[in-house]
Amino acid sequence: MNDVVFRTRPSDARPYARTSTENVMLLEEALARSRQQEAEEAARRYRQAREVTAGRLWSRLAAYAARRAERARRTG
Repeated sequence: MNDVVFRTRPSDARPYARTSTENVMLLEEALARSRQQEAEEAARRYRQAREVTAGRLWSRLAAYAARRAERARRTG
């Protein structure tokens, strides 16, 4: 959200933000948008961490299954 400029109009006591596309938002709207983007980024990082963890789990399970299969072939 680096492209947002916060200003206050002299005729209006409520602060507003102007984005690079020249859309006018109230300061509360800009802050809510910023919080939403931060929450989405946190969810994205959490999802990536879960994928890595799941990958490790499946890798360990596959190694365990391979060891069991090799042991079964030797004894069977």
